[in-house]
Amino acid sequence: MSGVQLLTVGKDDGEQRLDRWVRRQFPHVSQGRIEKGCRKGEFRVDGEKVKPSTRVGPGMEIRLPPLPEPGEITALPRDPSPISKADAQMIRDCVIYKDDFIIALNKPPGLPTQGGSKQTKHVDGLAEALKFDRDEKPRLVHRLDKDTSGVLLLARTHGMAAALTAAMRHKQTRKIYWAVVAGVPTPYLGEIRYGLVKAGGHGPRGEGERMICVHPRDMNQTEGAKRAHTLYSALYRVAGRATWVALEPITGRTHQLRAHMAEIGHPIVGDGKYGGSGQDNMGDGWGAKLGGIISNKLHLHARSMSFRHPDTGKDVTITAPLPEHMARTFETFGWTEDLAAADPFEALK
Repeated sequence: MSGVQLLTVGKDDGEQRLDRWVRRQFPHVSQGRIEKGCRKGEFRVDGEKVKPSTRVGPGMEIRLPPLPEPGEITALPRDPSPISKADAQMIRDCVIYKDDFIIALNKPPGLPTQGGSKQTKHVDGLAEALKFDRDEKPRLVHRLDKDTSGVLLLARTHGMAAALTAAMRHKQTRKIYWAVVAGVPTPYLGEIRYGLVKAGGHGPRGEGERMICVHPRDMNQTEGAKRAHTLYSALYRVAGRATWVALEPITGRTHQLRAHMAEIGHPIVGDGKYGGSGQDNMGDGWGAKLGGIISNKLHLHARSMSFRHPDTGKDVTITAPLPEHMARTFETFGWTEDLAAADPFEALK
């Protein structure tokens, strides 16, 4: 058993979660030991108590409690469940961009980004099949909701993960989503600035959590509320029943696009969480079910992501084709992907 140690994060380590940094330095130490140590205040960063998810970066001082030596571990954690050939091929088929530093997927709807309650198949676990010529699997640098499809980036090196994470935090990337919403938003081009606060769910794991919109004037009086900003542009509509909209999240809050569109009376089609208790859309601008042959799956797709490549310095835009259920809806309404403007928000600049 080692004694208390003070270690400094190296300049080549990049920015990352504390638990991942510890596991890289001490691969024999279990995730459970790290989580327990954080709860007890045994792990500290620059003298402060931390969580396993606390982000650490170069120059930060990490206090480590006494840890077992490798020979003192009688049983190492089991290897993750092997990935079936079918799942490995599925996740490889999702690759829409790959270079020496970055992999981009067109994430299918229904596949979680990371594991959670009752989630055994997810992108993070399947990333083992995306190592290709590398020894380590690529790392997630952002998330998409389980039922949201589209562009999802993974970094192939520690340094690239840190660079992309920093670019997103400093709003140096641009994401445009496509959605089909109930009714027709007016004005056709606008901004939504409602804050968001988490409303507790039910059950031991908080199942059913959702975000509640807070008017900007009430932000300072609402504990836990975070500012959120969304741009929207109505592209094409079908009478008063439904509209194809482009959405650009300026901030990146949980369920931001879904909560914001519901708050202005135009929930995203197929949104069972934010679509209202009476979800049938009768042309009144409310209700997330269009009915008929239109799928009840969530119609929200991360269409594109643009950024300056941290290694090459070149501007990159990655575009993901629509998932099958949204493509069928577009076909039903007579919409084609080439009808969208290159920049739906140019008039707001």
